[in-house]
Amino acid sequence: MSSCLMKVEKRIQKEIPGLGEMIRRARKIDRRTLAELADLAGMSVPNWYSIENEEMKVLPLTTLRRIEAALGVSFNVAFDDNDVDEAEEEKQ
Repeated sequence: MSSCLMKVEKRIQKEIPGLGEMIRRARKIDRRTLAELADLAGMSVPNWYSIENEEMKVLPLTTLRRIEAALGVSFNVAFDDNDVDEAEEEKQ
């Protein structure tokens, strides 16, 4: 028998009303430029703006965590068993 690795993925999405505005307010409180913050978060300035303006419909959690790290804040986004699994929602 060969030893193969199998991965299982669970994709969960959670609506966070006003997240873009919360990010914008935190950025304006921060004294650094948008270019500096975007660089710290590993993204472009236009990408950051698209997040603030909520033009992105799905924000990867890793991107949110990089924004939080750049700003030194937490937006308290957490997932639990009551959150909707994207694949299960598509079946319904």
